[in-house]
Amino acid sequence: MSFYTLFVTSLCTLVLPLLLIAAAVKLWEMYVISGCDPTCRGALPPGTMGLPLLGETLQMVLQRRKFLRIKRQKYGYIYKTHLFGCPTVRIMGSENVKQILLSEHKLVAAQWPASVRIILGSHTLSNAHGAHHKSKKRAILKAFSREALEQYIPVIQEEVRGTVDGWLESDTCVLVYPEMKRLMFRIAMRILLGFEPDQTKADERELVQAFEEMTKNLFSLPIDVPFSGLYRGLRARDIIHSKIEQNIKKKLLKTCENNNYKDALQLLIENGEKNDERLSMQEIKESATELLFGGHETTASTATSMVMFLGLHAHVVRKVRQELQEKYVMGSQGEDKPLDMERLEQLKYTSCVIKETLRINPPVPGGFRVALKTFELNGYQIPQGWNVIYSICDTHDVLEALPNKGDFQPERFLDNKSPEDSARFGYIPFGGGARICVGKEFAKVLLKVFVVELVSRCDWRLLNGPPTMKTGPTVYPTDNLPTKFTCWPEP
Repeated sequence: MSFYTLFVTSLCTLVLPLLLIAAAVKLWEMYVISGCDPTCRGALPPGTMGLPLLGETLQMVLQRRKFLRIKRQKYGYIYKTHLFGCPTVRIMGSENVKQILLSEHKLVAAQWPASVRIILGSHTLSNAHGAHHKSKKRAILKAFSREALEQYIPVIQEEVRGTVDGWLESDTCVLVYPEMKRLMFRIAMRILLGFEPDQTKADERELVQAFEEMTKNLFSLPIDVPFSGLYRGLRARDIIHSKIEQNIKKKLLKTCENNNYKDALQLLIENGEKNDERLSMQEIKESATELLFGGHETTASTATSMVMFLGLHAHVVRKVRQELQEKYVMGSQGEDKPLDMERLEQLKYTSCVIKETLRINPPVPGGFRVALKTFELNGYQIPQGWNVIYSICDTHDVLEALPNKGDFQPERFLDNKSPEDSARFGYIPFGGGARICVGKEFAKVLLKVFVVELVSRCDWRLLNGPPTMKTGPTVYPTDNLPTKFTCWPEP
C-alpha cells in the first residue's frame, strides 16, 4: 500500500469522523441558541452546550461538584449549559440570586426538570403555581406553626433517643448516613403523614430503599425506556405510592381518632374539602411522597454532615455541652431535662452549629426556574423558555467578606455581622422568595433535638476521617460515614 493511499485511508478513518462530530456539536449549539432574542441588548452568557441531545447532563451527574467548580472557574457567576434536555443558565452570587428569587411570576416561574416533574407528579407543592400554590402552602404551613412544633418534640426525641441507644449498643461501627435516612424517614412518616409507629416500622425498610432509588434517579434525562434513570425512578415511585396508599386508607378511617395535633397531610386533605376541591387518591399519594422526600432526605443529609463536622471538631462539641449545662437542658452528669420550644430557643450556639453546617454543606445544591420572557441579568440575555438554576452551594462559596470560608466556625454566626446579615441572598440554605422551604422551622427543631440528644449522651470517632462528599441530589458522604459511638460521660 502506498503512502498516499495509507494517508487517505487514515484521514477517512480518523480525521473525518472527528470533523463530523465537531460539526454536529457546532450545529447543535447554533440550533439551541437560535431562540435568543435579537432585540435584547445583552449577549448570551459564556459557556458550552455539550453534546447533541445529551448536552452536559452526563458530566454534571457523574462529576457534580467538580463539574460545577470547573464551570465557575472558567465562566464566572453566570454561564450557559444544557442540562436534563433543556438549555440552561446557571447563576450564583447574592445579587444575581436576589433578582431571580424576587422575580417569581414576573420574569421566572418555578419549574423543575422534566424528570422531577414526571416522577413526583403534577399535584405536588413544587409543581403548583399561582393561587393553587398559595392555598397548598398555607395549609402545610399550619403543620409547622410554633404550637404544632411544640407537639412534635416528644415524638422527635423518642425516635432520636431510640436510634442513639442502638448506636451506643452496637459492637461494630455505625454507617451514619443510611442510619440517618431511616431515622428521619420514621420521624417524617409519623409527624408529616400522621402514621402510627407500628405502620412506620412495618414498611420502613422497603420504603427507604424505594426512596433511595427514586431520589437517585430524580435528575435524569426524560427518556422512559427500560433501565433508563427515569424508568427506574418511576418503578421506585410506584412502590412508594402502593405502600403509602395502604397506609392512607387506614389513616382516613381513623381520622377522628387522630393525635392531638394535625399532620401536614391531614391539613392538605381538609383544605381541599374546605375549598370544594376534594383530593383524589392520586393527589394524596403525590403530596405524601413529596412531603416524605422533603421531610427526610434533606434533614438526613444535614444531620449526617453535623455528625461529621462535630466529630472533626472536639472543641465545638465541648462548647455545645457547656451551653446545654448553662441553659439547664443537660445536667452536669449528662442527665436529660425535658425539651420544649422555649428551651430549644435558648440554645444560640447550638443554632450556630446547625447554621454553619448548612453554610458549608447545604443539602439541596440549588433551585430551578424557567424564564417567562427574555430578560437581562448582569448584562447577559436570559432567553424566554430557558431553564434558570440558582446555585445555593456556589453562592455560599463566593459570599464576599467571609474570612476562612472553608473552616467550620459556628462562632461566625454569633458575630454582629454574621453571614446571614452580610448579604440577604448570600446565605440561602432553604432557598428564598415565594418558594422558600415551607418546612425550614420544622427542620431546625428536628436538627436541634438531634444535636442535644447526640452531644449529651455520646462521644464518637470517624473511622475513616474526613469523607469525600458527593451530591446526588442531596449532599452525602461517599463512604456512608462509618463511626464508632461510645457513652458520654463514661459510666
